[in-house]
Amino acid sequence: MPSSIELQNWNQVTTQSQTELVSVPSYIQHERNSTQARETTTIPHLKRTDGGLAAWGLLAAAFVFEACFWGFPISYGVFQNYYSTLPAFAGSSKIALIGTIAQGFCYLGAPLSTAIAKRFPKFQRLQIWIGWPLCILSLVAGSFAETLNGLIATQGVMYGLGFVMLTYPIYSFVDEWFVVRKGMAFGIVSAASGFAGMFVPFIVEVLLHKYGYKTTLRAIAIAMAVLTAPLIPFLKGRLPPADQSTRTKTNWGFVKKPLFWIYGASTLIQNFGFFFPALYLPLYATAIGLSATKGALILAVMAGAQVLGQFSFGYLSDKRVSVNTLAITSSVISTFTTFVLWGMAKSLAMLVAFAIMYGFFGYGFSTMRVAMARKVSDDPSAVVAIFSILVFLQGIGNILAGPISTALLSQRTRLGAYGILKYQFLVVFTGICMAISALTIVSWYLRPRKTKLLDGIKV
Repeated sequence: MPSSIELQNWNQVTTQSQTELVSVPSYIQHERNSTQARETTTIPHLKRTDGGLAAWGLLAAAFVFEACFWGFPISYGVFQNYYSTLPAFAGSSKIALIGTIAQGFCYLGAPLSTAIAKRFPKFQRLQIWIGWPLCILSLVAGSFAETLNGLIATQGVMYGLGFVMLTYPIYSFVDEWFVVRKGMAFGIVSAASGFAGMFVPFIVEVLLHKYGYKTTLRAIAIAMAVLTAPLIPFLKGRLPPADQSTRTKTNWGFVKKPLFWIYGASTLIQNFGFFFPALYLPLYATAIGLSATKGALILAVMAGAQVLGQFSFGYLSDKRVSVNTLAITSSVISTFTTFVLWGMAKSLAMLVAFAIMYGFFGYGFSTMRVAMARKVSDDPSAVVAIFSILVFLQGIGNILAGPISTALLSQRTRLGAYGILKYQFLVVFTGICMAISALTIVSWYLRPRKTKLLDGIKV
């Protein structure tokens, strides 16, 4: 999902005091002036930003929605572990597709959903009213599925479509209500998914083994409806929706810059292997003799580390630490962590250590998307376009994780072997993807000076 720091950077507000001058990027100043002009000349009676019942109510509702609807797909590793034990599904290569499709839609659909929300603001609540019941009904429908194809269609495709439809209008509302405290607001929303990831896997694991997947899916659907339905009235924008779109024309000049293609290739390659740990750590834990509860614990630890990593990398990028340095650091440490800690893991302690390191550094890479976009171009329309493309590329890796993993998994398990043999090639592939991602960015420094000048960067 897009992180709080990324969303903050789209509309970051900086101030200039009497004692310290802060440089404001041209695209931020342009947006600030446009917003101020609109509010003072055409909309005289708006509720205040950054506080008040309406703003805090919206933020609380956004937090609960994010926790509920992200909490389900990020706990799919527990579902996958359970499905693999059922005689009807055991050994099927389709099990991994369910979770990757559900999350993949949120990535692949980001450009379209964001474009619709911004171009047709009057229909943002309609998007929510379509996406919200679609997610809930997908779980109910999945509870009646008897085959993996049925679960793929409901728990995967149907849920993913509803998820992407309701998510981005909510982000748009938060963006309207919080200006000075925008970073804090999106930080709270972003923390919701990590917060859910620390306990939802445990709840899902208990329900699955006590009641089975059909009852579990129905229980989750009911819980989502009960927790979120009363909050829908709070999901509304601060600004009256315009009848016509005021979206500026996108400046596509960035496609001529080599740095854009460097970042695109690095993002795509990194995400070919990025999702495997979250999908297979519970199964790996079971294979080395750990309980399903401990497998859920590993996912919970990774979720907590993810939140810390995303905030840390985003904070450093805001402090003008080179995005290239941050991205390379993230990928390099993820490479060694994967090869050493995951590949050689034979105990809970090593898997927890891997979850912490990979959660912090691996997920930290995803916060670099807006920072990468801003390094490529200072045009606000181009920044949003580049961000959407990078999210889309991440989604490609998410969707392909299932098919790739089926080709990499072995049918045999040997505890003394690297990656306990069954996951050997999966571990190696993940590490290689991280390494090539880092080398792709490093390659920019090896390019001729005249090529770097095409990126508008002095060298």
